[in-house]
Amino acid sequence: MRFEGRIGTFGFARKCFRRIDLRAIFVLAVLLGGPAAAFAQTDEIQVYDASIADKGKFNLTVHSNFTPSGQKTAAFPGGIIPDRSFNGAAEWAYGVTDWFEAGLYMPLYSISKERGGSLNGFKLRALFVRPHADDHTFVYGMNFEFSYNARYWDPKRSTAEIRPIVGLHLHPVDIIVNPILDTSYDGFNNLDFAPSTRIAYNASSKWAIAAEEYSDYGPLRQFYAAREQGHQAYAVIDHGSKFLDVEFGVGFGLTHASDKITLKLILSRDLN
Repeated sequence: MRFEGRIGTFGFARKCFRRIDLRAIFVLAVLLGGPAAAFAQTDEIQVYDASIADKGKFNLTVHSNFTPSGQKTAAFPGGIIPDRSFNGAAEWAYGVTDWFEAGLYMPLYSISKERGGSLNGFKLRALFVRPHADDHTFVYGMNFEFSYNARYWDPKRSTAEIRPIVGLHLHPVDIIVNPILDTSYDGFNNLDFAPSTRIAYNASSKWAIAAEEYSDYGPLRQFYAAREQGHQAYAVIDHGSKFLDVEFGVGFGLTHASDKITLKLILSRDLN
């Protein structure tokens, strides 16, 4: 697939962002104008590639993560201990237009040694992307998530995520970057920088293998020391079919503050 000319690319971007700029500006004002997210576990281990449900389609994605060897203490007092914990979420999505997908994560749940089964809250999501991203070489988008958390999942009841999406489909290689910023509504300097990256090789239209990296550098005002940063590298395999899309990965911690081993499984299918 060829690269588009500069005029075509920027012309399209200008038209697209004219449609969504008011929404994006409003959401950013809410996020950044409010009074950083504490480092905690996650229910979703995934790099966004700007793909969304087709217009008018409902989609269900089930996220399941298990940590057979993780941190033996919680990230904050009263939090869930990562070691041998299972975390998951049901993600319901609807393709509103060819450039906007709305989503709801519910339930968010965990099974851990000290708590047994627990419900962790819920999330709302608004994802804006370049339409039909799979058909383009250069893809981009922006995802906003708003979370209401149980106290043992996050010390802040309300948190949010700003996830820019930038990527290249080079056929057969994909390179995707999500320079994520998390917030607990306590100021710009406290935004937490937690980027994720994916490099995938598409062996066919149905199979892909990938390397992914998930990090947490800490607040923008001052990153954590290297030893205290979270860094995990994942080996991932994807299989797509008309009935079900499957993504399985094994993650390995690269720093003292990271869980040593984490397994992830993502199952996804359209419901109509």
